[in-house]
Amino acid sequence: MTDTAPAAPSADGRTPDQAAGPVPGWTAPSGLGTSAARVAARFAQALHEPPAGAPVGAQPPAAPPATAAVTAPITAPTRTVPVTQVLPGASAASITQALATAPTAPVGAVTDPAYAERPWGDGSAPPLYVPVAERVDDALTEVVEDLLVDWGRECGFRGEELDQLRAAGFGWLAVLTHTDTDDPQRLLVAARLNAAWWAADDLYADDSGMGATPAALPPRLALVMSAMDPVPPTGRFTAPLEEALRSEPVLVALRSAVDHLARHGTPAQVQRVCYSTFAMFVSWDAYAAWRHTGQYPPAWEYLAARQHDSFYTSMTVVDVVGGYELPANLYYDPRVRQAAFRAGTAAVIVNDLMSVAKDAADEVQVCNLVLQVAADRRCSLAEATGVAVDLHNRLVRDFEADHRELAALPSPELHRFLRGLRAWMGGGFEWHNTNPRYRS
Repeated sequence: MTDTAPAAPSADGRTPDQAAGPVPGWTAPSGLGTSAARVAARFAQALHEPPAGAPVGAQPPAAPPATAAVTAPITAPTRTVPVTQVLPGASAASITQALATAPTAPVGAVTDPAYAERPWGDGSAPPLYVPVAERVDDALTEVVEDLLVDWGRECGFRGEELDQLRAAGFGWLAVLTHTDTDDPQRLLVAARLNAAWWAADDLYADDSGMGATPAALPPRLALVMSAMDPVPPTGRFTAPLEEALRSEPVLVALRSAVDHLARHGTPAQVQRVCYSTFAMFVSWDAYAAWRHTGQYPPAWEYLAARQHDSFYTSMTVVDVVGGYELPANLYYDPRVRQAAFRAGTAAVIVNDLMSVAKDAADEVQVCNLVLQVAADRRCSLAEATGVAVDLHNRLVRDFEADHRELAALPSPELHRFLRGLRAWMGGGFEWHNTNPRYRS
């Protein structure tokens, strides 16, 4: 896993599983309705009309504290939806109808200050076009990392494993990528899930040096699914299952992470995360088969699998961490899902680019877009890297165009979710580009 050595208790003395409010001194949204109301108020103010239910003469929301996320301006939409189709405050159904019927205007070249070309790695490869990281907050990161290590200890990780957990920086990843809250307990939703996913990936799927074996992966993932989404009791067969789920820290961590998710999200959001994870496991099984047989796929087939094993899975909690819910009919609308998949795939190509040396060095070579392109084209890693960079940059620009188009819809939750996807890409790049795991 990527885990850490015993750390001092958190500053306020609470255990990670306590559902108390944020650590004193942190200003954070509280509850699904509160955050959504704040966003609705800002959205209504932008339309020059008071939010529904607001008293006459109500003052606009106060500016966020200095430690809050830096907010880049929303780019003006490139199309409009006629007011006869959708009005502010319209139902999710009418918004979904507008998605299906509104015309799409061609998108020209737009310079958005929320994006930039960034050098990466040793600087020798072409730059990556990425959103700008919106927040770097070392103090908040330390709080979340302390709580995460305490949780890792509760899950059964010990000694060097806890050292690795701390060094991996999953609390730091949560702070960088979920910039619309500074509540440590909500940030722990993302930190715990990512730590548990990465542990399963390293220990079960990818790293031969840590015990990952392709043939053992499918049955291990079957147990992981039972840990995340508990099955109904089956009489005498339940006891051995429960014993198995308590026997490995990875399984304990995944169950605990989903329990914490359930304390902050709705049942629909919990199942969204579970089933996205299970789709990801299908891709993991494909990689295991390729590694086991030594018959590696062409780049196009690998990329098809990679789109379901991307940071889209991590992005499924954007609204949970933010303290609101994007309705299912919007979340799963094809245009919104396309934007989310583009964001997740672009972000995971960053991971492949940063992981080439590590993946190629494994005794059983790990699947990686750069390595598959190099094998397909019989070209150098430098040339294959350029191909992967170009694909990444096109995906980000396509997401940028999706975002502009969807900004025409009068859904504060959708606007906030799309901004959250953008923030995840920017923070994810920052995390990979400065994380020792990817700098060797």
